[in-house]
Amino acid sequence: MTTPTTTTHEGLRDIVASPSRICFIDGDKGILVYSGYNIHDLAENSTFEETVFLLWNGRLPRREELESFSAELRACRQLPGGVISLIRTFPRDIIPMDALRTAFSALSAYDPEREETSAEANRRRAVRMTAQCATLVAAIDRIRNGNELLESRADLSHAANFLYLLTGKVPTSIEARAMDIALILHADHEFNASTFAARVTAGTLADMYAAITSAIAALSGPLHGGANEAVMKMLLEIGSIENVESYVEKKLGAGGKIMGIGHAVYRTEDPRATHLRRMSEEVGKVKGSTRWFDMSKRIEELVIAEMNRRNKAIRANVDFYSASTYYMMGIPVDLYTPIFAVSRVSGWIGHVLEQYHNNKLIRPRSEYVGPSDLKWAPVDQRS
Repeated sequence: MTTPTTTTHEGLRDIVASPSRICFIDGDKGILVYSGYNIHDLAENSTFEETVFLLWNGRLPRREELESFSAELRACRQLPGGVISLIRTFPRDIIPMDALRTAFSALSAYDPEREETSAEANRRRAVRMTAQCATLVAAIDRIRNGNELLESRADLSHAANFLYLLTGKVPTSIEARAMDIALILHADHEFNASTFAARVTAGTLADMYAAITSAIAALSGPLHGGANEAVMKMLLEIGSIENVESYVEKKLGAGGKIMGIGHAVYRTEDPRATHLRRMSEEVGKVKGSTRWFDMSKRIEELVIAEMNRRNKAIRANVDFYSASTYYMMGIPVDLYTPIFAVSRVSGWIGHVLEQYHNNKLIRPRSEYVGPSDLKWAPVDQRS
């Protein structure tokens, strides 16, 4: 028996599943582009709000459009009371990504337009989902720690307000900008596992909440999200820069992997790491210690040197320096992946809207490698 197919591509590697206007990657050259704009330009000049508008509309907003869109996001930050009550029922030791997946799905029950599926209704829903995802992550953390929830502040940007809701403190300008840049850098990355999961679900014409819940579930897997958590745990285990060299030598000598180094797509430096490396150092200086940055930089140097000796082009990825940046801002390590979702929800939504606009059910084939020509036997005669 043979499956009528051509070449098998395990994991769908190198298969183009659909055209898209949202994101372009050249892994050999280290290029990442959102709707025509290089990620370096966006990280240096844009805001998360501008970037979201770009991902959804294929162009940057004019001033009045940006002001209107930002106001829409600010107006939609509050969570339904029923979702807050649901979060309060979760065990205090629940994994934050599990809590986010469940609570986000529950938002659908309180959507004021849940029966509406027009493009206009979906756009309004997209704003609510993006705004509320950040509030959800902050609420999950505060409730599990027995802290009171805070009201959003209309005078703060999306990034700054998220940090305020999470920590109870208005962030410094450096902290707010660092989070804003991190959200921009994580906003989209083509057809990665979680984005593809969202598009597969949207392709069945399931609603947007179902599609984004699928994406959150995919992100929770350790082969997709969680690398920056692992990086920070590694840094805490190493403890000081004096221990870095022996740790790296022992790890690589045993055939182990240094988390946050290397990427499935990039063969040169992940362009997002360029900016987070700088932000890690800047935040460290503001906080009065560059300990975690210095350790990260030394690990990176040692690994690159060793990989060069092995003729392997491996560099730091987006997760490597986001770990120390978040840690120095006082963010719990197990919230790093949920924060990824706070950003990536914007890209997921862009892809879902694109999928709806020109939908075709995503239904690949498999290559059958099981037995053939087996003969059925009565149950008592089976060996």
